Amino acid sequence: MRALFEKSLGVLTAGCLSLFAASLYVLPAQAVEIQKVVSPGGIEAWLVEDHTIPQIAVNFSFNGGAAQDPKGKEGLTRLLAATLDEGAGDLPSQAFQARLEELAVTISFDAGKDRFYGNLRTLTPTRDEAFELLHLALTKPRFDAEAVGRMKAQLISSAKRNAEDADAIAALSYTEAALGDHPYARPTGGTPESLETLTPEDLVQQHKRLVARSDLTIGVVGAIDAKTLASLLDRVFADLPEDGDLSAIPEVMAKTGLQVSKSLQVPQTTLMFGLPGLKRDDPDYQAAYVMNHILGGGSFTSWLYEEVREKRGLAYGVNTSLIPYDHMGLVLGSTATRADRADETLKIVLEQIDRMATKGPTQAELDSAKRYLTGSYALRFDSSGKIASQLVALQNADLGIDYFDRRNSEIEAVTLDDVNRVAQRLLAGKEPTVVSVGPATD
Repeated sequence: MRALFEKSLGVLTAGCLSLFAASLYVLPAQAVEIQKVVSPGGIEAWLVEDHTIPQIAVNFSFNGGAAQDPKGKEGLTRLLAATLDEGAGDLPSQAFQARLEELAVTISFDAGKDRFYGNLRTLTPTRDEAFELLHLALTKPRFDAEAVGRMKAQLISSAKRNAEDADAIAALSYTEAALGDHPYARPTGGTPESLETLTPEDLVQQHKRLVARSDLTIGVVGAIDAKTLASLLDRVFADLPEDGDLSAIPEVMAKTGLQVSKSLQVPQTTLMFGLPGLKRDDPDYQAAYVMNHILGGGSFTSWLYEEVREKRGLAYGVNTSLIPYDHMGLVLGSTATRADRADETLKIVLEQIDRMATKGPTQAELDSAKRYLTGSYALRFDSSGKIASQLVALQNADLGIDYFDRRNSEIEAVTLDDVNRVAQRLLAGKEPTVVSVGPATD
């Protein structure tokens, strides 16, 4: 849900490809041994060393994401992500991309609300040059007018599509209603109008603000040892400035009880509903995570799925998610149904939210949810890229290097009293802010 929510706001040679495909494997969380690696220059990374396949996955993030877009320049950080690998150093865009393809190396970047992300995928024979290309992209991006114009045109096209997409309209309408003028309410992908104003100089300045060593987090998985990685960390990141120039983002709590209706001539009405949630460091987070799974997070087993789809056939799918940002949390849900049955669908959703707040689940439902959440955890470790992403997420949330070992026991420790307490805290006596997007009806 979080990825869809943020996306809605914004919008190799054959032999090498087979090696990348072969890197998919399921590795139990308890089997992941994490090493803390510190380079001679003081740059830290978490490493899972695995020589099964000659491949290295590197994920990293910088503090400061799309919430740092200046007002009126929404989409700037997303454009930065799209252009960092469009030429660097002496290599213009076409030459840089051709070199990546020749080496079977992938480098990409992305913008979240709170952080700016990047990743590298390389085979070990091309490791050194891959790391050098990443160094160039981070430290000497070109931002040539042609490349910037081309990527900007793609983002403008995406923003125009979002303006006609029910999910994207609902997501933006929800944040505008619930968060007002807070930076989180701005569309990550920008608008056609804001994107049109962006210039290469804007990208130069945003790059200086965001891409810095302070609060840099790095996760590495694959065929590389700690000593080799330590030297490569300095080669890639040591030339970055120590500090960026970030604007302070205020804390915010989503407004409740609002109703927003947008008319759009589409076959169905999209409903989005949300309440204030929890940040990731809240002591009740794991209990809320289990509670949400029972309410709407467990795709085919949740209360909402059972009541809305299975019993009444009102929607193809319905879900809720916890969305923890640095400065707020959300409990956010969505579904789509026939326009003439939107009110009925919303009524059932609200009844299930009230049921969770007042009655809570049974012990059998709690036990089933915990079995699923602990048993499916290994799916987060079925590729080196997923593990590298998890290593970065753990550092960003300050969960500790032993979290993989602790996580399932924390889920198993959640009791019925814990779930009822957090349901009372988040849901009792609160009316969600609701957005509907669809055809007008009588």
